Amino acid sequence: MFIVISSVAENQRNHTGEKPYSCSECGKCFRQKSNLQCGNCFRQKSHLVEHEKTHTGEKPFSCSECGKCFGMKLSLEIHQRIHTGEKPYPCPECEKYFYQKAHLDKHLRTHTGEKPFSCPECEKCFNEKSNLVKHQRIHTGEKPYSCPECEKCFTDKSSYNRHQKNHTGENIFSCSECGKCFNGKSNLVQHQRIHTGENSFPCPECVKCFNRKGYLDMHLRTHTGKKP
Repeated sequence: MFIVISSVAENQRNHTGEKPYSCSECGKCFRQKSNLQCGNCFRQKSHLVEHEKTHTGEKPFSCSECGKCFGMKLSLEIHQRIHTGEKPYPCPECEKYFYQKAHLDKHLRTHTGEKPFSCPECEKCFNEKSNLVKHQRIHTGEKPYSCPECEKCFTDKSSYNRHQKNHTGENIFSCSECGKCFNGKSNLVQHQRIHTGENSFPCPECVKCFNRKGYLDMHLRTHTGKKP
C-alpha cells in the first residue's frame, strides 16, 4: 500500500524538489507516483539493483574528469565519451557520428522524415518526444517555467530564457547600423530590414511586399475578408 500526499503537477516537482509520494513500507519519498512501483523487469539481479538507484536518487558512479555523478555505470560510460571524443554510432546515410545510440536514432529521422510521437488530442506528429511534450502544453495550459522576478509563466525554457533578459538587461544582438540591441537574433534580423529595405514577404494576390510575416498575414485579410 502506498500513500499519495499531494496532487501537484509532476513537472513542477523537477523545479521545486518536492517528493509528495511516500512508501508506507520503508518511508522513502518520491517525486512521481510511478517511482513507487514502476513494473520494470530485468533478466539479471545486477541490472535491477542499478535500476533501483534511479528511484532512490543514489549516484555512486562519478566521472574522474568532471566529477559528475550517475546512478548507473552505463550512464557514466556514455557520459565519459564526451571527454574521450569517442563516437561509436555512425549514421549510414551521412558522415556524422554520435556518442549515444539515442542521438543517432533521433538524427536518422532527419533522413527518413519519421515522426513517431503523436499528440492524442489533435494527432499532430513530432520527430522528438520533447517537442511533443512542449506541444501538449497547448492543450493542458501548463506553463512550468515561472519567472522569479515577475511571476510570469512560460510553456518552454527558451521563451523563459529570452524573457529573463528583460530583467537582466542582457541584449546580446546589436545592429551594426544604429547600435540598437535585441535579446533574440530573429528580432535583430527583422529590425535590420528597416535599414536594408528588404521586403522578404510578398503578397501572392497583389504586388505589395512586407518586411515581416506578421504584416503580410494582416494584409492578406484585405483579400480574404477574414476577421479573426
